[in-house]
Amino acid sequence: MAKTPGTLWIVATPIGNLEDLSPRAQRVLDEADLVLCEDTRHSGRLLAAFGLRARLAAVHEHNEEQVTPELVARLLAGEMMALISDAGTPLLSDPGFRLVRAAAEAGVTVSPVPGPSAVLAALSVAGLPTDRFVFEGFLPARQAARRARLDALSEESRTLVLFEAGNRVGALLSDAATALGPERRATVARELTKLHETLYRGTLDELATRLAADPDAHRGEVVVVVAGCAPAAAREGDEALLGRLLPALLEELPPSRAVRIAAKLSGVPRRRAYEIALRLGVEE
Repeated sequence: MAKTPGTLWIVATPIGNLEDLSPRAQRVLDEADLVLCEDTRHSGRLLAAFGLRARLAAVHEHNEEQVTPELVARLLAGEMMALISDAGTPLLSDPGFRLVRAAAEAGVTVSPVPGPSAVLAALSVAGLPTDRFVFEGFLPARQAARRARLDALSEESRTLVLFEAGNRVGALLSDAATALGPERRATVARELTKLHETLYRGTLDELATRLAADPDAHRGEVVVVVAGCAPAAAREGDEALLGRLLPALLEELPPSRAVRIAAKLSGVPRRRAYEIALRLGVEE
């Protein structure tokens, strides 16, 4: 008689405050034959804090493809497993996609145990529209690639949610102000649910200046929530200002610098400013 396949539980864990681990999550972790995690030492400390002694196995970006077939075979044999990340809801900028897909395709039940999420926590307190949003995760660490990605997002009308390490948040805000427009509203959420939780609100330009002067802002994990691009009708006045600024600036400055300054003063995203400049006959 064939065995009934086990279940792969996707379990959310605290992003900071341990009180956020739900009773259901604790039960599932306690009953699991195996808890799959990114770092067994980190997750071992979390489970120990709740008196849980589950068996742990590492599943991370470097080994997920290799270990997935064996794990799926064990699930099909009837084992129950729980997948967790270092913090928050698994698979959001974390490994696990290959395992979940393979398990589901093999007929294994994959079920969520919802809970903490840095994405949703930041959105809930940002004070920006949340009816539609785009999660971009971590942008490229290299400035040229990061700026290119931000330029591509400059016309995105939905609220943007970004992850960033504290030591790079200043560079991200500065590049975002240039690409998206200095007057775009944003909220920086640092160390959510932890002892030093801090929220910074303002325009991208204001936040870049403020965080540059605050050494605490560059510590810990950061979520940046940025307002989407305003509808075209609401931007007409800014574009008109850009059109008035460009000729004067071009008399004194090289074209690329003139466009950057005009974009910053008018609040028009840099990518859009270059498009307008090209229509006016300005060469890059």
